[in-house]
Amino acid sequence: MYFTGIIIAIMTFLTIGIWHPIVIKTEYYWGTRPWMVYLLIGICCIGAALFIENIYLSSFLGVFGASALWGIGELFAQKKRVEKGWFPMNPKRMRKKEE
Repeated sequence: MYFTGIIIAIMTFLTIGIWHPIVIKTEYYWGTRPWMVYLLIGICCIGAALFIENIYLSSFLGVFGASALWGIGELFAQKKRVEKGWFPMNPKRMRKKEE
């Protein structure tokens, strides 16, 4: 039996699951300003995946990079969810907006 596909699927599932709270915490503490960091991480990981022969590591880096790029859109969507009151706004950042 070959478990490569299942292992990659589990890695993908866990990677996406890890990015969800990262996006929420990023927006809570820093807003949308770190989107460029997400872009840099995404490009670097996807670029590295192109040159790595190991299928597991290459797949992980590709999925991680794609999740970072997807996270940019989710970061801005999270901002809108906070504005709608679906998620709490950081009180420290709220005071800065009022000033």
